[in-house]
Parts: sequence; C-alpha cells; structure tokens
Amino acid sequence: MTGRILIIEDELNLADVLKYVLSQEGYMVECVSDGRDGADLMTGNEYEVVICDIRLPGLNGFEILRHKNELNLNCSFIMITAYGSVEDAVKAIKNGADEYITKPFLNEDLVLKVNRIMKYREIERQNKLLRTEVSNKYSGFNGIIGKSDEMIQIFDLIKKIAKYDSPVLIYGASGTGKELFAKAIHYNSPRCNNPFVAINCGAVPEGLLESEFYGYCKGAFTGAQSEKKGLFEQAEGGTLFLDEISEMGLNLQVKLLRVLQENEIRRLGDIKTKKINIRFIASTNKILEKEIEKRTFREDLYYRLNVVEIKIPPLSNRKEDIPLLIEHFIGDCNKRFGKSIKDISEKALDILLNYNWPGNVRELEHVIQRAIVLCEEDIIQAKHIDSKINNDKEALKIEVPDNNFDLKKLLNDSKKSIETQLIEKALEVTNNNRTEAAKLLGISHRALMYKINDYEI
Repeated sequence: MTGRILIIEDELNLADVLKYVLSQEGYMVECVSDGRDGADLMTGNEYEVVICDIRLPGLNGFEILRHKNELNLNCSFIMITAYGSVEDAVKAIKNGADEYITKPFLNEDLVLKVNRIMKYREIERQNKLLRTEVSNKYSGFNGIIGKSDEMIQIFDLIKKIAKYDSPVLIYGASGTGKELFAKAIHYNSPRCNNPFVAINCGAVPEGLLESEFYGYCKGAFTGAQSEKKGLFEQAEGGTLFLDEISEMGLNLQVKLLRVLQENEIRRLGDIKTKKINIRFIASTNKILEKEIEKRTFREDLYYRLNVVEIKIPPLSNRKEDIPLLIEHFIGDCNKRFGKSIKDISEKALDILLNYNWPGNVRELEHVIQRAIVLCEEDIIQAKHIDSKINNDKEALKIEVPDNNFDLKKLLNDSKKSIETQLIEKALEVTNNNRTEAAKLLGISHRALMYKINDYEI
C-alpha cells in the first residue's frame, strides 16, 4: 500500500518501531515528538493517517485533534495513550478520532487498523471520483437529450420531485431510456452520494428474485455458503430502481408492498428484521391499470408506487429531438470507434425524421452506430442508413376509372383505399401492436378495431 502517515509520539523508541513496521507495509512515515511541531506539519502537508499520543509536550493529543477539526484537514486520526480510560476513549471518538488504542498494544493490531483505514479512504476516493463523473453527466440533465415541450416538462417535474422521497412510477415504451430518467431523479436528489441500485424484474428468474432482493444468511438454503446482502441493503440510503415492475410475480409483489409499508426487511434464514432507508423508483412499458384488470398486478402495490407518475413520450412524438440525438450519438461513436464523422446529410436526416421509430431512442442509437461503422466519408449519407428504414415510401394508390365520374362514390372509395393502406403501414411499423398503431394514426383503439373489421384488414 501507499500513503503518508505522521506519528506524533514523544516516546522515541516506540516511534522508531512504529515507523519501521509501517514502512514495511509500504507507507511513507514521518515522526515528531512535540505536539506543536506535529500540528504545524499537519497544516502544511497532506497525510492519510495521523497517529498521535495524548500526553505530549507543546500540545496534547486532544488539542491536536481539535486543530485538525478546526482546519477541516482530510486525514484519519488514531489516538494512543498509556493512560487509557473509558472517558478518554469516549472523548476521543466524540471529537472525531477514528481509532483509540491503549498502550501496550501489539504492532500487528495497529497495522491492521491502519490498513483498514487506508482501504476505506481509497474506497471513498474512488466513490468521490465516480460521483463527480455522474454529477457531470446528469447535472442539468446532460445525460438526457431533448428540447421538445414534452421533455422540458419532464425535466421540470424531475427538478420538483427529486428532493422528496416519494416513490415514482415511470411509464415508457421499450427503448425510451427509463433507467436514464430514474438516474436523473436520483442524482438530482439529496441521496445522490449514496447508491443507485437497478434490477430488471423480468431478467431474473422468479425463483431467484426473493434472494436477490432480501439477501440471505449462511446456511439459509442448500448452496448458501456465506451470507449475502440483498438489493434492499445494497441500496441503503440511496435509490432502488425496479425496472419493468410489471414482470414481478404476485407472490413477491405482496412482500414488496410490505417493505414499502414497514420500511424493514428480513434476510432469508434470519429471525431478525432490519430497518431500511431507500427510495423506490419503478418503471414499466405496460399499462398497469390493465394488468390490474387481468389480476397480474396488485392494485394496492400500484397505488403505493404511483405517488408520482412520469410518462416518457415515444420518439415518434418528439421528432424535433432527433437532430439533437443524432449529433450526440455521432460524437459518442466518434470517441468509441476512433472515427471523425462531422455530420449527416439532409437526405439521410430526412429519412430518419420520416421514420416512426418503434424501438425509440435505443433504435436510433443503433442505426447511427451502424451508419458510422459503414461510413468511410466524413458525412453520413442515405446509403449508410439501415435498409429497413431507408425504403422509398410507397405512394398511396388511388385509382381513377376512365368511365366513372361519380365524385361522391369516388371520394368514398378513395377514403377507404387510403385508410386501408395507412392502417396496414401503421400495423407493420408497430409489429401489429394495435394500441401503438392507433396512437400513430391519431385515432382511438376502438375506432381502429372498427376499421380493421370493416375493411377486412
């Protein structure tokens, strides 16, 4: 290990021994015997750990500890003394000491404490770097691209709700980026320095979900060789994101409801419960009211989760965001693939703007990735767009007979022909999802079903 340590100890033999032992561990160690000298060194240098005796010439250990606190120095503090008492130990810990050791002590015990502190500090350092990166990514919603009215309204809503702990239910079709919105809520909240833990409820087998959520004790079941923290404990102090909550079985829904009500859990195989402090955010691509009608989702859990509702619009409803997203994906792919694509041609952009994007933002990202991989120029052309998207649009076929000038009948026949072609195209784009097709056509589901039956589509 590496790291700087300051030993403030007036018993010179002990100081020399500690310096040797800790140096063997790879630490850079300095020693002083006077308290005031030690305080001065702490002021002008950065130390990971300070090991300090209580009784010292110049300043005593408690005065040095107060000096550290007043200057808000970023170092851990270990207090040692030959005159140990419960009162001194309590006073040291209350005043911010990380450890308190009474002489005589084993060198191995001190080394163990120092190593543990150093490991903790390294974890904290990594977490701080990660939080900085995440903060830069999500501050101001830089991680979510959009300027459409729908997106601005969602950004404003997130800013309002982020500071509260109310559960949030996010609706959105596959590929709209539901987890990105959940992270934006978390990283704009007071919980931003604590964990964000996500689980896709449809990706874990039903039989394993309970142990994933609750964790288990050693010996709780065959194969449980050691204890394991569940997702609830991993998310302590932070946010648990339940992606595709509609895929969770009814049995586990009951238990999740209890956790939401009681804020406590019990590991598998344990007899004790444990209080938890986490925020819940759930998402789904299904209409939960219909799942309730089908008895596949509990109504009481729905109302517990749906305190605040966010509906992410499909990409087809915010096409003004497509140029922004394309620009973002081009920049991202250039870095990832070592390319230098500058822009996209007007014809290629027009193709993308006229496509209905059933796969939403994720599909657009994949299309741009493919185009960049294929592009050997500095501008993405229409030929680089996936052939499934880059199809010449078929003209609507309206036949005008040579010997029939009955305008009323002709208009009725043309209306039927146009509607038939549009419905067939909408069903093709949405993979025969009639609900989504109705949305694309701007009519109700009932009206669509009537036309499908009437036109024998």
